[in-house]
Amino acid sequence: MTTPTIVLVGHGMVGQHFLEALAERGVTGRARVVVLCEEPRPAYDRVRLTSYFSGRTPDGLSLVEDGFMARHGIELHLDDPAEHIDRAARTVTSRSGRTIPYDSLVLATGSYPFVPPVPGRDAEGCFVYRTIEDLLAIEEYAKTSRTGVVVGGGLLGLEAAGALKGLGLDTHIVEFAPRLMPVQVDDGGGTALLRTIENMGLTVHTGTGTREIVADGPAVTGMNLSDGSSLATDLVVFSAGVRPRDQLARDTGLAVGERGGIAVDEHCRTSDPDVYAIGECALAADGRVYGLVAPGYEMAKAVADVLAGHAPGTVFTGADTSTKLKLLGVDVASFGDAHGTADGCLDVVYSDSRSGIYKKLVVAADGALLGGVLVGDAESYGMLRPLTGSVPPVPPEQLVLPAGTGAPAALGPSALPDEAVICSCHNVTKAEIRAHTTLPEVKKCTRAGTGCGSCLKVIGRLLPQAADQGLCGCFSYTRSELYEIARTLGLSSYAELLDSHGREEARGGDGCETCKPAVGSILASLGGGYILDGEQGSLQDTNDHFLANLQRNGSYSIVPRIPGGEITPAKLIVIGEVARDFGLYTKITGGQRIDMFGARVDQLPAIWTRLVDAGFESGHAYGKSLRTVKSCVGQTWCRYGVQDSVRMAIDLELRYRGLRAPHKLKSAVSGCARECAEAQSKDFGVIATANGWNLYVGGNGGATPRHADLLAQDLSDTELVRLIDRFLMFYIRTADRLERTSVWLERLEGGLGHLRDVVVHDSLGLCAELEAMMARHVDGYRDEWAQTLDDPDRLRRFVSFVNAPGAPDPSVRFVPERDQIKPDLTVLTLEGTPTR
Repeated sequence: MTTPTIVLVGHGMVGQHFLEALAERGVTGRARVVVLCEEPRPAYDRVRLTSYFSGRTPDGLSLVEDGFMARHGIELHLDDPAEHIDRAARTVTSRSGRTIPYDSLVLATGSYPFVPPVPGRDAEGCFVYRTIEDLLAIEEYAKTSRTGVVVGGGLLGLEAAGALKGLGLDTHIVEFAPRLMPVQVDDGGGTALLRTIENMGLTVHTGTGTREIVADGPAVTGMNLSDGSSLATDLVVFSAGVRPRDQLARDTGLAVGERGGIAVDEHCRTSDPDVYAIGECALAADGRVYGLVAPGYEMAKAVADVLAGHAPGTVFTGADTSTKLKLLGVDVASFGDAHGTADGCLDVVYSDSRSGIYKKLVVAADGALLGGVLVGDAESYGMLRPLTGSVPPVPPEQLVLPAGTGAPAALGPSALPDEAVICSCHNVTKAEIRAHTTLPEVKKCTRAGTGCGSCLKVIGRLLPQAADQGLCGCFSYTRSELYEIARTLGLSSYAELLDSHGREEARGGDGCETCKPAVGSILASLGGGYILDGEQGSLQDTNDHFLANLQRNGSYSIVPRIPGGEITPAKLIVIGEVARDFGLYTKITGGQRIDMFGARVDQLPAIWTRLVDAGFESGHAYGKSLRTVKSCVGQTWCRYGVQDSVRMAIDLELRYRGLRAPHKLKSAVSGCARECAEAQSKDFGVIATANGWNLYVGGNGGATPRHADLLAQDLSDTELVRLIDRFLMFYIRTADRLERTSVWLERLEGGLGHLRDVVVHDSLGLCAELEAMMARHVDGYRDEWAQTLDDPDRLRRFVSFVNAPGAPDPSVRFVPERDQIKPDLTVLTLEGTPTR
C-alpha cells in the first residue's frame, strides 16, 4: 500500500489547527503531510496581531510549538505559495516550481484585505493591515510620518487606529457606515464607542467614504472624502473588510459563491470530493463566509475527522459569531441576535454616556435571551453568551445593571447548564471543563482558554480552588493573609513572620526571592519605619536597596518628586545644575517629572544632598509605591477647566507619597471631561465635573491597557480623599504579590460592585479602620533620602566596591549622543577590578 499524501495550502491559524487535529487523530503517522505557506514565517496569532506594537515579538506570536513539524513528520515550505492546481492529475505546483501529487487537498488560503478602488490607492504610504510584514512596514514608515488615516471602522480598523496612535501619529478613522463596528454593534453601542474613542484623542469620520488618495509625487499627502471634505495625511491604512481568497479554486474550476468563497458541504468538501476548504476562504453550507477563527477551527476538525475515517465525525453547518475584544482599551462584545432581527423580540437597555457604557440584551417574548451588545463593560459576556437561547434564572434587567445595583452577582457559572459552550473558539462545554481540576489541565486536554481568552474568567470560577494557594515554598499563606497576620499580631520583622507562620521546612531559614520583597512591602505598608534599617534592608530588591533605579549599564537614575508636575524656576535651575555638574542624561517623563540618568552608586548621596537642600524629596520611582499624580492646568489657566486640578493633584501626591503597595501606583487629575491628564488609564484617576469630582479606579496603561471604572461621581474634596484612602488601603490589604489594581479588580469576587459596597457603602464595616491606617501613613511619612543623608551609617552602603569604597566603577561608561550621554555597552575585560 502506498502512503497517501495530504497537501495543505495555507498555514494560518486555521491551517495550523488542522495540522494539530490531524496529529491528535494519528493521521500524520500514516500519511505524508505537505504544507505550502505563502508567508516567510509559520502560523502566528493573527487575532493578537496588534500586540506586536505593545512589545510582543513576531516569534512570541507564533502558534507552532518548537519541534511540532519534525515530531509529526510534516513538510513545511515557507514563502512558497501554491500557484496552480491540476485536479485531473491531482497535483499542486508552487511558486518555486515544486510539484506535489495529492490524495487529499485542503485549501486554507484565508482572505485578503479589500482596498476600495479609488484613485491613488497604490501611492507610497498606503498599507493594508493583515500580516506581520504589513505591521513591520507600517512601523518603519510611521517613523517619518505625523498623521495617519485608517479607512474602515470595524474590528481590525480600530486595532489599526490604536497602533497608529501608539506610534505617535495624529490618527483619523474614516468609516462609510453611520457608526463604528456596524456589524457587531447597534446605534447605541456605536454612539458609546464613538464618544469613548474620541475622548482618547482620535478623530472619527462616519457616514463618509474615501473618494481619492492625494499624492505629491510617489508619496501620499492627503485624502478626499465623499462628503466633500479632505484630510492631510502622510500614511493610510486600508482596513475596509476582507474577501475570501478563492482565486486558486476559481482557476481550477471549483464551485464558488456568487459573492465569493469556495462552496463546501457540511464536511467542508468542495465540488471535487478530494478537495476541501476551511476557514475564511470557504462558503459554508449555510451560505455564509465566516471571518472568525472559531468557525475555522470547527471546519478544520470536520476535515480532520473525514481524513481520519471517523464516522459520523464533526460536521459544520454554521457557527457562533459572538465576539469579545478590547479595542483601544475599550471592551466591546456582541453575541447571538445582537441586532434584534427575530420577530417579536424586545430590548433591555442600560446606557451611561458619561462612563461610555452601553449594554443591550435582546429578549424573546417568552423571556429567552437571544443576544446582546456590550460596550465599555463586557464583564458579563462570559456568562451571557452561554445562556443565549435559554431563559436566564434572573430578570434580564438585572443582567445589564452595574454591579451592586441589581443582583447579577448571584448569576454565577452554577446557573449554566452542563451543555453550555464556555469556550466558543474550541467548542468546549461546561461539563468538559468540570471534568478537570486545574487551568493548565483544562488548556492541555480541551484547549479551552487558548483562543481569544474571553472565557478564562468563567473557566476559573468553574474549577475547584487549588489545594495550595501559598505565596511561595516558604509560606502556605497568600500575600493578603500574611498582611492580616502581620497586622493583627503586630509582627515587625520577616524572621518573626517566617518562624511563626512559615512552612515547617522553611522556618529558621533565609527565605526566598519571592517572599522576602513581598513581606518587606507588607511591613513597609504597615509602618515599618525606614526602609533600609536592620533586617528590612536585606528584604529589598536592587532598586530599593539604593533608593534609585538601576539602569542597563550599571548606573542609576535620580527622579525627584514634582507633585502635580508643578515646579518653580528655582527648582528647575537646581535640576539643571545637578545634571550638568554630574554629567547626567535628562529626560522629561510622561508623568510630568524630570529623570536624570547615568549616576554611579557612589555619586547618589552627593546628588541627593543638593536636591534635598533645594527642597526636593524622593519620587519613589524605584519602589512599589505611588509614582506620580499627573495633572492638566485645570480651571486656573484653561478655558475649559471646571475645577483646580493642579491643586488636587498636588494634595493627593503629597498625601500618598511613600505608600508601599503590592505594585506601583499611578494617578492623574483632569480638570474637565476633555481628560488631558489621561486619568482613566491610571490606578486611580480623578476627573472634574461642574459638581465636584468623579473617581475612577483600576485602570492602567502598559502592555495590557485597561480603562478605569467609575467608582463614584460628583464628590466633594473631602469625599474624594476619603474614598481614595479607603480604596488604596483595601487594595493593599487584599491584593496578591505584584498584582496591579486593574488585575486585582478583575479578580475581586463581585468586581466593581463589591468594591463599591466595601469602600463607598461600608458593607464590611472596615472603612473606619481603612481611614485610620491611611492617617497613620500620612502622619508617619518621612522622606527616605533625607533620612539617609542624616545618618553616616546609612550612607556607607553607597559604594561601588566593598573593598575600595572610594573607587568608581570603571565598567560604567558613556558615549555622547544628541548633546547628552548614553550607556556605552561595549564589553571589556578589566584586570585588577575590585570586588563588588
